[in-house]
Amino acid sequence: MQIDLELYREDIEIHEPPIRLSAIDVNPEAAQRTLVFVHGFGGRAVQWEKQMRFFSDENRVIAIDLRGHGYSSAPDSSYSMDEVQADLDAALAELNVPDKFVLVGHSFGGAIAATYAERNPQRLEKLILIATAGEFAINYWAQLAFKLPVTTLNVIRPFARRSLFAPPHVLKSFHNNNMAQFNGWSMFRNISVPTLVITGHRDKVFAQSVFEEVAKKIPNAQHVTVPASAHMVILERAEAVNRAIQRFLIETPTRRGQTVESARMKLIRERPWLKHYEEGVPFTISLPDRPVHRFLRSAARRFPNRIAIKFYGRSITYRALSAEADRFANALRDLGVQRGDRVMILLPNLPQTIIAYYGSLRLGAIVVFTSPTNSVDEIIRQVNDSGAKILIGLTRFAAMINRVQAQAQLDHIILTHIKDYLPSIKKIAFNLRRSIKRHRPKPEFVRGAQLWSRIITNQKAVRPDVHVGRAELAVIIYTGGTSDRPKGVMLSHGNLVANALQTRHWITDIREGRETFLCVLPFSHSYGLSATLNAPVMIGATMIVLPTFITEEVLKTIKREKPTLFPGVPTMYMAINNFRDVRKFGIRSIRACISGAAPLPVEVQEAFEKLTRGRLVEGYGLTEASPITHGNPLNGLRKIGSIGIPFPSTEAKIVDIATGQDLPAGQTGELVVRGPQVMLGYWGLGDESDRVLHRSADGRGAWLYTDDIATMDEDGYFTIINRKKDMILAGEYQVYPRDVEEVLFESPKVKDAVVIGVPATPPGQKVKAFVVLREGEHATPDELLAMCRARLAEWEVPWEIEFRSELPKSFVGKVLRRVLLEEETKPNA
Repeated sequence: MQIDLELYREDIEIHEPPIRLSAIDVNPEAAQRTLVFVHGFGGRAVQWEKQMRFFSDENRVIAIDLRGHGYSSAPDSSYSMDEVQADLDAALAELNVPDKFVLVGHSFGGAIAATYAERNPQRLEKLILIATAGEFAINYWAQLAFKLPVTTLNVIRPFARRSLFAPPHVLKSFHNNNMAQFNGWSMFRNISVPTLVITGHRDKVFAQSVFEEVAKKIPNAQHVTVPASAHMVILERAEAVNRAIQRFLIETPTRRGQTVESARMKLIRERPWLKHYEEGVPFTISLPDRPVHRFLRSAARRFPNRIAIKFYGRSITYRALSAEADRFANALRDLGVQRGDRVMILLPNLPQTIIAYYGSLRLGAIVVFTSPTNSVDEIIRQVNDSGAKILIGLTRFAAMINRVQAQAQLDHIILTHIKDYLPSIKKIAFNLRRSIKRHRPKPEFVRGAQLWSRIITNQKAVRPDVHVGRAELAVIIYTGGTSDRPKGVMLSHGNLVANALQTRHWITDIREGRETFLCVLPFSHSYGLSATLNAPVMIGATMIVLPTFITEEVLKTIKREKPTLFPGVPTMYMAINNFRDVRKFGIRSIRACISGAAPLPVEVQEAFEKLTRGRLVEGYGLTEASPITHGNPLNGLRKIGSIGIPFPSTEAKIVDIATGQDLPAGQTGELVVRGPQVMLGYWGLGDESDRVLHRSADGRGAWLYTDDIATMDEDGYFTIINRKKDMILAGEYQVYPRDVEEVLFESPKVKDAVVIGVPATPPGQKVKAFVVLREGEHATPDELLAMCRARLAEWEVPWEIEFRSELPKSFVGKVLRRVLLEEETKPNA
């Protein structure tokens, strides 16, 4: 599995005596075994990265930074074998490691593993010792170094920092009180668990005999010598080591292993789409037990100087972004915000949006996202519905915020300006333009509002000491309201973490710390939040932040910044395709795009791929699923017109609309999905939550009924026919709007189109199409109707085609069919 191991790092608090151990724990669904890796003297957990990535697809893998090493605490203690064994026992208990597991040790980590095996044979399924000696006598000069005072060792430490990952006081105590005292020859004879010994054939760290004799002393131990390798054989010949371990694990599998293996084969049979996963995409993901804001902490630690945000010439590193989030969290705390309080963000895409989001979550607050394009009445309703205590908005929204303040119970309002995070030169230019335009009215005053720049300036960049669990509520995002009133969707930290990981693993060639995302999809939309905020922060990518989608500005930005990934919606790709002289902008840096939020017309997909030479694939999701559940493989089998196959750890099926019974491949019914990204429910709407979330008897989570009509083929690819609510009943026939829209899009004169059902007499519906023509084009209804008659059944042909200059759309470009239908059903319409 190509995973970023740091995303799975956990802190283990040991209370007697107080110490913190750091561990990497990857635990996929249907894990066959648990493998625990122990590094050697001066090492660290990530030295096992090649083994952990290789075995984590089918097994739970754990690597622990020993006391004083890596990210673990380094107290002044003895670092004796008994102390290290006690740490290992406590870590295994804290991580709920099963009764039987495989213990793997390298170098002196092998001595620690062998000691554990002798003392706890009932706990181990198998033992694997790599480059492990019977005794560890270091050379004369190293022994001399450990006789020096720690203060002297600190002076020379920088010269060994790249090979030793523990401070001098730890290494000195560890060597003198543990490693130098170890003699395993008599102990090896008492090891009763099946054991594999792996050595490098050119290992000269210690005398060759102390490596070769280990396998001979352990009863029935297997011995593998890896050619062309030395002491760091786990890195030098990782593939050979992995093969040796794999062969050893497969031999005489335990009853437990056989049962789980059968379950995995059953999983493949139940999910036909798994055989179409690209190489490198895991069948299931391991969901780390952490809140979503830990992504930022991880990125700041791994890529502190990497540019996190580019905003109109201003660059903010991950270290600086994390510090700003801490300052904002502390500012909120000073305003009285506590764990569980709701903080509403009424901002376009800005650095402030990102800072407010992560800062609020770090304090344990719940973020409520709303769109600046919503009506004032809708924003008032959402404030009151969510019970938000604080609203964060732009100064330019002052008039709107005053109306909200008059009708909502808000404790505080924080106002920010777009120039707050502009480069100094652009701030000067901005202020100069304002002074020249003296006739421009001053922004409206908001009573009691506090300015962002003032509340954050004097705060310290100290992370609040608030523990937030994976199951806790993180955000409330209101649905788009395309067909009915927006509902508040409750997404947990676990939901958001899962969807970001699923998205990351879907792009198999993603490069940690090297990608650049174009972030113009609104963060306040669930797709924008997952694909253009959580996912890029998780991999340490640069985010090019744009507040609004203006086609020419986006194209100039692509030409200048050369983003590699561009998550978006069909209207964005459509606008780029139709822009004049689009090729002169050179947009071929874009390697991959996943289109969501609305159906992607085939014509739009093919034209965009021709322009960029990148891959544009249609995905599928809904706010209630954080939001992504399906996608076409970027480099594998794509089925044009389909939404692709379910993401890792996601189940999907088609059920009969009337009975709810599962339907076989090829049948049309309602799409239902299940996975770790499915919401907790609707805020304050228990009955509505129960309508769409059906708890399953197997305890594996609730099935989400999507209200989408779809089919699944024999390969497990799903195709959306239409929204259940959008289906048109034309007499005795059912008409799916997307079928008609795809035909209209085939006309080179059509820029945009949507089809709805309008009331007809006798009771029923007629098909009506609304069409927007490309600039400079002219067409007649009869011309388009003739094309429809040639390609559609008689009852699918529109009764009327109405030309419009634009269609009503949500802020992510989804057509608001509800608005069109309201216009058609108004009296005298």
